[in-house]
Amino acid sequence: MTLVELLSARFAKASLKNKFFLSMLAVVLLVSASTGLAARWILIGSMTNELVLRGTAIAHSVAERGAEYILENDRPELLALIYDEAVLRERKYLVTYIFVTDDENHVLAHTLTRRLPQELVRANPLPSPKQTSVLQLSLGAEEVYDIAVPITEGLHRIGTARVGLSKAHMDGLIAKLRLAFLAFITAIVLILLAISNRLSKHITRSLTALTRISDELSRGNFEIRMPEDMANGVTPDDCPAFADTNLPCWHFDLSDDAAESGHIRLRGCTDCRFYHSSDGDEVSQLAASFRNMVWSIRLYRRRLRESEEKYRSLFDSGPEPVFVIDRGNFRIIDANPRAEALYGYSRRELLGKPFLKLGPEHAARFLDEFRGPGPLPNFVSRPRVMHFDKENKPFYVNLHASPIIYLGRPAVIVAVTDITEMVDKDAQLIQAGKMSAGIAHEINQPLNAIKMGSEFLALLGERGERPDPEHYAEVVREISGQCDRAAEIITTLRSFGRKAPNIDERVDVNHPVRRVLTLVRRQFELENIRFRLELAESPPPIVARDNRLQQVFFNLVTNARDAIVERGAPGERQITIRTYAENGTVVAEVEDTGTGIPESMHESVFEPFFTTKEAGQGMGLGLAITYGIVRDHDGEIAIESEQGRGTTFRLTFPAAE
Repeated sequence: MTLVELLSARFAKASLKNKFFLSMLAVVLLVSASTGLAARWILIGSMTNELVLRGTAIAHSVAERGAEYILENDRPELLALIYDEAVLRERKYLVTYIFVTDDENHVLAHTLTRRLPQELVRANPLPSPKQTSVLQLSLGAEEVYDIAVPITEGLHRIGTARVGLSKAHMDGLIAKLRLAFLAFITAIVLILLAISNRLSKHITRSLTALTRISDELSRGNFEIRMPEDMANGVTPDDCPAFADTNLPCWHFDLSDDAAESGHIRLRGCTDCRFYHSSDGDEVSQLAASFRNMVWSIRLYRRRLRESEEKYRSLFDSGPEPVFVIDRGNFRIIDANPRAEALYGYSRRELLGKPFLKLGPEHAARFLDEFRGPGPLPNFVSRPRVMHFDKENKPFYVNLHASPIIYLGRPAVIVAVTDITEMVDKDAQLIQAGKMSAGIAHEINQPLNAIKMGSEFLALLGERGERPDPEHYAEVVREISGQCDRAAEIITTLRSFGRKAPNIDERVDVNHPVRRVLTLVRRQFELENIRFRLELAESPPPIVARDNRLQQVFFNLVTNARDAIVERGAPGERQITIRTYAENGTVVAEVEDTGTGIPESMHESVFEPFFTTKEAGQGMGLGLAITYGIVRDHDGEIAIESEQGRGTTFRLTFPAAE
């Protein structure tokens, strides 16, 4: 960094008062320096010329008075003459020597106490008709101004008068003059600096006060006391709009006919004591505008604080969870207490957490509409979204979002409505509808067998015939077996439909598979769909709830049946169920030979109420419920499918310790 850049940087950081002072100082110094240099050049030149003229006058005096002595060859009188001229008053300090030469340049007399150097005699010749010659010479270690004038008698030149002036004495006189002038200039500069300092303080006094107030405002201190010359003797209590935030401010909120608004207290506001302009200079006008600005900030900050407190109380006391999400990274920046209660997280845990962590990845499309620089929607709604609490338990919610500005940054406010109970009831109705036809058929079969056996025995009794003991025993055994089968179907149905307890148990994954097949096998066989079981022998148990797993496998096999029926083409109509243990986990797979699922729908099939079936054929809750149950048991569900070649759902559960 150059010196100029460094000084510019320092000057830029200086206060306005110092800038005024330094600017005036620079101007004063520049003018003083310019004046000093000009005066020095003029005075020094004039002083030098004056002294040279004085020496010339001495030389002419010697020439006029010494001509007579040269003609009479009276050297003693000539010597006395030049000596008297050399020591007259102050000349003894100025005149270094005086000597006189004849027309042949022979020295006739001189005032030096030593031999006159011949080189001095020959120096500074005075050719005719020149009347004066001035030349600066060196006399040993001393510098002199040598002045030569001719001595004439009539028209004839009879000699030369030479006067040597001491340059050191002349410089001393000039130095004294320079010192006196410097003292004068210094006094002028000091006076101007004092005036500049007082003037800069006067100019920047109001600006200094404004700067101090601005600093306090930047620190959030809006209650700073205004200087007396700016406050005009008024306090916030004197403003009706400050005391009552429901009362509009006449200056900003109302028009010129505010006095006609019907508010009695507003009638005095037409002559407001707070908002007014200044008729003074620009600095006074700036101070008045600043005072108006500070008062406006105070007034509207008070209103904003009360409004914020009101809406914060509504936010905190709301009956439904509410989140505020950063629009840039979709992380939670605020949440109300109801959100903590529903999701099981503390407020500290929620702040900074990605909102999409509360729901599966396929729900990300809900926030996609708030991305990008384009126009934002005023309102976005997303019904029936699956979320998970801190314990990874699923539940269903409706989401409603709107864009807002929160703490100065773009955000989205999301209102959440818990609809888990409603979805569970809908799911139960759907499950009941799916099972009704199959269960009726399963129960009708043993009832028909029992009826046929009982009618056969009744017919024998009417005829009075005794049945064959062996045949009789076979009919009785068949009736008893069919009763047992009906009882088993009813027991399975009760187990499947009862509300799941909140207590997990160690479950063999093969057990819920077999219980489900008890309900649906015969119904599926009537539709020419066969089951192929590849169940592991004694797989490791998992921690789960048996009837919840039955619901999972029932949903998967009924979806597989629908996919096979939808395909409709002749060929293998088979559902394969396999279980096996792998790396500390237990895996169950349900594979069908149905239509398959397009890859673009792999993520969407687990969303609530997503379905590819025609209206009235399904509501799309089966796989969403399955997904929630699997996640509720710390498991994972994956899908492998190729359109036209079937689908495989793979369930993975951690093995019980």
